[in-house]
Amino acid sequence: MIYPIVAYGDPVLKKQAEEIETGTDVKQLVEDMFETMYTASGVGLAAPQIGKAIRLFVMDAKAMDEENEALQHTKKAFINPVIVEETGEKWAFEEGCLSIPGIRAEVYRPAKVKIRYFDTDWNEHVEEYDGLAARVIQHEYDHLEGVLFTDYLSGLKKRLLKNRLTDISKGNVKSDYRMRFPAAARRAGVR
Repeated sequence: MIYPIVAYGDPVLKKQAEEIETGTDVKQLVEDMFETMYTASGVGLAAPQIGKAIRLFVMDAKAMDEENEALQHTKKAFINPVIVEETGEKWAFEEGCLSIPGIRAEVYRPAKVKIRYFDTDWNEHVEEYDGLAARVIQHEYDHLEGVLFTDYLSGLKKRLLKNRLTDISKGNVKSDYRMRFPAAARRAGVR
């Protein structure tokens, strides 16, 4: 099942996600999230982006750089993840987000991340990532904390983007994938 991507402005994107009860079967949801992510040409997708305020995200970053061996094995689901440590020098990279189509901006993040999470069989893992893989994890993890990449931008940059962000929340944006727009739903009396 391909879910519509929740657009900027929906309260679920600013809410801290709740832990999933250990042992809950999320395999079908994870499959659906991968299908949704691939349909939208994404490299990561967090559950809040499909309207579910639970601590789950998926990633498959190999499309970011087909030559990068470290990215070839990043297809994973992260259930109830906890970032244990972020280290290394912060570096800039132009990020985008499926919930904020058409807007990209440089965000500085630490180079390395250590994360503890469960897989779909509820096996616990503690792994370290660096570079682009670490960045995708940090971006998706932020979604579980109610943080968007635009929250890292300067006040001036946010003011410059304000009208475009408002347009996105109203559905006044082109997207190659199905989306759910909060302001459009309120106008129609639907939620």
